[in-house]
Amino acid sequence: MALEQRQSLREEYDKKGYVIARNVIDPKLAAEMLDHIRWLGEKHPDVRPESYHHNLLVGDPFVHRLVGDERLLDVAEQFIGPNIALFAAHYIAKSPHKGRAVQWHQDGSYWPLEPMEVTTLWVAGSDSKIRNGCMRVLPGTQNNRLLKHNELVDLDTDKYVLGVGIHPNEINDTNAVDLELEAGDVSIHNPLIIHGSNANTSDQWRVGLTLRYIPTTTRVNKNNHANILLRGKADVENMYSARPRYVDGEHMPFKGCEYWI
Repeated sequence: MALEQRQSLREEYDKKGYVIARNVIDPKLAAEMLDHIRWLGEKHPDVRPESYHHNLLVGDPFVHRLVGDERLLDVAEQFIGPNIALFAAHYIAKSPHKGRAVQWHQDGSYWPLEPMEVTTLWVAGSDSKIRNGCMRVLPGTQNNRLLKHNELVDLDTDKYVLGVGIHPNEINDTNAVDLELEAGDVSIHNPLIIHGSNANTSDQWRVGLTLRYIPTTTRVNKNNHANILLRGKADVENMYSARPRYVDGEHMPFKGCEYWI
């Protein structure tokens, strides 16, 4: 990524609280994300595809390969610096006609991070459009204070993905912006910006992988939580996952998996 483009991304992010980087990963890698969703569905048939959380992903060689892709790390570095770890990965994959909405929320309300130095890369494995429930943001709300978890309300888990969030009656979404992406695009957003997404009522999948990158100076205050050290050195004593070994029949085959044996 050219220096001018990197500077432009950061300037837009600082102004609006979000920015879109186009064509960050190639179509073949994006297609492997869709294969991975299908594979996870077969391996975890009782888990909804909006809920493939970090605990299901952190020991997966394909996930380590993906989150450590140099193109993604080059983007993340513009926002958090050169020493990079992954705090959490979460697929929010919405199946056709049944994919649930994500309630309005601020990411930082859910995270035990000190300080709250983190940025989210939302990687599109499929096209993410209004019709299939793309992310929506409320510009300017990155300047709001961060709501504490105990200030959120319980919401209907048959309708919403996260279970708790900001009550819809407290939101004015008149100026909401729909972040429409093509497969391989990445949106980057501030942990304080209020965002969410509608249900998928279309006949197409909407597959997104949220990657929570932190500088290695950020402490994760959660016992036995396995982070992934990706670039540079570790500055605080967080727990880091070992590089997983690819085992045929146990993990999804992917391009380059032979280098993970």
